[in-house]
Amino acid sequence: MGGRRGVPGAVAAVLLACGPLLAACGGAVAASGRAGGPVARTDAAGTVWLCRPGLAADPCTSDLAVTSVPASGARTVAHPAPARNPAVDCFYVYPTVSTQPTANADLRVQPAEISAATSQAAPFSQVCRVWAPMYRQRTEASLAEGLGNDPTADGVAYRSLLAGWTDYLDHFNDGRPVVFIGHSQGAAMLVRLLSSRIDPSPALRGRMVSAVLAGGNVAVPIGGTVGATFKHLPLCTSSGEAGCVIAYSSFPGRPPADSLFGRPGQGVSLQSGQTATGGVDVACVDPAAIGGGTGDLVPWFPTSTSAPPPPPVTTPWVTFPGLYTASCRRAGGAAWLQVDDVAAPGDDRPVVSEVLGPAWGYHLEDINLASGNLVGDVGLQERAYAAAHR
Repeated sequence: MGGRRGVPGAVAAVLLACGPLLAACGGAVAASGRAGGPVARTDAAGTVWLCRPGLAADPCTSDLAVTSVPASGARTVAHPAPARNPAVDCFYVYPTVSTQPTANADLRVQPAEISAATSQAAPFSQVCRVWAPMYRQRTEASLAEGLGNDPTADGVAYRSLLAGWTDYLDHFNDGRPVVFIGHSQGAAMLVRLLSSRIDPSPALRGRMVSAVLAGGNVAVPIGGTVGATFKHLPLCTSSGEAGCVIAYSSFPGRPPADSLFGRPGQGVSLQSGQTATGGVDVACVDPAAIGGGTGDLVPWFPTSTSAPPPPPVTTPWVTFPGLYTASCRRAGGAAWLQVDDVAAPGDDRPVVSEVLGPAWGYHLEDINLASGNLVGDVGLQERAYAAAHR
C-alpha cells in the first residue's frame, strides 16, 4: 500500500470541507406537497426527513452512475437506478457527522448529513425505498469527550431516533418489510432500537428482512450467532438468509487494545449500553462471503471524495474491482473484518488508509468498502423473505 494514493473517508472529507461553516452552508427545506409530488422535510408528526419517498432532491435517490476502474485500466460505465415500486423499505440511520458545538445536534438538514446519506444509503435505493429521519445525534465535540461519558446525551439521541421510527411505523410503513441500515453512531442507535422494540416483538421480527449494522459492536456469545445484544435476532450465516444481522468493523489487521471497534465493552459499545467484556465476541459477518471464507469486496466510493487515477472519472461513483478481499478474523479478544489490498505491483489505483489512526482502522469506509456486496446481499435477502411469506 505504500506510495499509492489513499481514498479519504467520505464523511471526513465533508467535515473538513464545511467544518465551522456548516451552519452557513445548511440545506434548504424542500417545498411542501402531497400525493405524488415533492413533500416537506418536516411532516405532521414533527419528524424531519433526510430521505423519504417523494422528497425533492432526496440524497438517497441520487444519480448512481458508476465507473468501474479495473487494474487493466479498461474502464466501463454502468447506470443503475433506484428500483421502481420496491416491496421493501430501508430504514437508514447515519453516523456521527455533526460539528455543532452542543452535546446533541439539532434537526436541521446540513451538508454533512446529506453527504452521509448519499455516500452510504443511496446505493440501497436499487433494492428498497429508503427512509432516513434526522435525529439529535451526539456531536463530534460530545463524543470527543468520551463515548461512555454522557448517557444523558446518548438518551437524547436515542429518543429522537425512536420518535422518527415510531412516526414511520405508525404512519408510513403499512405493513411493509424493513431492512435496517446503520453505521457507527447510527448502528449504535439501531442496536438500541432493535433490542428494545424489534427483538422482543414476534410481529416486528417477522417484518424484518435484515439489519446491516456496521461499526456498531453487536455482541454475541463466543462461538455463537445469537444472544448477548439480541435474544432472537441471529447473525446471518448464509447468503440469502432473511431475518438476520450483518455486522462487522473493517481493519487491516488485529484491532489494537484501545480500539473503538471490534472489541466488546469499549468504544462504540458504550454508546448502546453494551458493557460486557467477558464471554462475548464482537460480531463479524463478512458481506463478501456471508457463509464464511474469503470474498472479493465490491467497493463503491463517491467520486467527489475519492482520488481515482487519471483520466478523471466523470460519474458520481467509482468502483475498483479486484482491489480488496475480506474475511472475518478473531484473535486476542478482538473480532474484525480483515480487509486486504491484493493489488499487483504497478497497480496505481487509490486505496483506503487508517485516516484516524489504528484504533479506528477503516471505520470511515466500513460501508463504502462493501457497498456493492451489501446491496447484493440485501437483494438476495429480500427474495428469500418474499418466498417465505407467500
